[in-house]
Amino acid sequence: MSTSAITYLDLVKACDNYPHIDVSKLPSAEGEDPAFYQLLLPDDPRPLGYIHPSVVRKMPWTSDFVVSPPEERPRTVQLLDSSNGRDTSAACNAAFEKVIQAAHDGGVFQSLSRPLREDFRVLGARYPPVQLKRSAAGLFGIACRGAHMTVYTRTPEGLKIWVPKRSAHLKTWPGKLDTSVAGGVRAEESPFECIIHEADEEASLPEDLVRKNVKACGAVTYLCESGSGSGGEFGLMVPDVLYVFDLEVAQDVILKPQDDEVEAFYLWDVQQVKDALLRKEFKTNCASVMIDFFVRHGIITDDNEPDYLEIVTRLHRALPVPLTSK
Repeated sequence: MSTSAITYLDLVKACDNYPHIDVSKLPSAEGEDPAFYQLLLPDDPRPLGYIHPSVVRKMPWTSDFVVSPPEERPRTVQLLDSSNGRDTSAACNAAFEKVIQAAHDGGVFQSLSRPLREDFRVLGARYPPVQLKRSAAGLFGIACRGAHMTVYTRTPEGLKIWVPKRSAHLKTWPGKLDTSVAGGVRAEESPFECIIHEADEEASLPEDLVRKNVKACGAVTYLCESGSGSGGEFGLMVPDVLYVFDLEVAQDVILKPQDDEVEAFYLWDVQQVKDALLRKEFKTNCASVMIDFFVRHGIITDDNEPDYLEIVTRLHRALPVPLTSK
């Protein structure tokens, strides 16, 4: 597809790229039975994640998990409560920790080749906090939380947006353009607190400035297939929730890299950002966040965008896993 043929809807579809069909029958790798395995927690019939058959086959499951025979429908991976109801949350966390560590030590998955650091919360769990290592979230098909903040300023020439370029050495999406400030939301923090510390670490923005002026603006949700640029296994189902924030700053506020994840920041006008989007220079989900910003600020409207309604709908997709404990 030529650059001139790319549309905003194409960019949104590249992020929200899993088909709208029965998730338990989503296509997997060629030659495999397509049915994903449902991840079930103790005393909860709702699938909290969907696990690719290839992951189920390679995972070094411990006695804390019961994997159904492949011919059964639905296929399930049932986590058992080793505490017998005394502390279900702690039992789940310990079970995830043990199996993920075994997979890491055995070099089973590319996504676990890095050090196992922060945890992600399992959204929808009825006895929080249930959590597992961030790098394993895609393997278990749970909904992941991210926080993205678009920083902009108003100038005599019009609205301008701060756009960072990711460092070339990063394992995921090296050299791509990103949201002004963004990060994965750790299990123990809120999206707001994530933005506060990421703003300092990534963009040298003072905490008091961000706390006083940042605005929560909803969320972008999508369902994607892990692939090129993700730094891990291909073909996994990844439900994502990106909490979006806006921060308007004065012209004398300059964003500067403070860690090694950002190569440089650019202050671009709307047309420059549009051009970069349509050249597909943005990280895939960051393109959706920027398009959502354009919609909320009246830059993309029903009057100037023929795909407006589908874009808005695709930016807020219902996910196949529960997001609350009810």
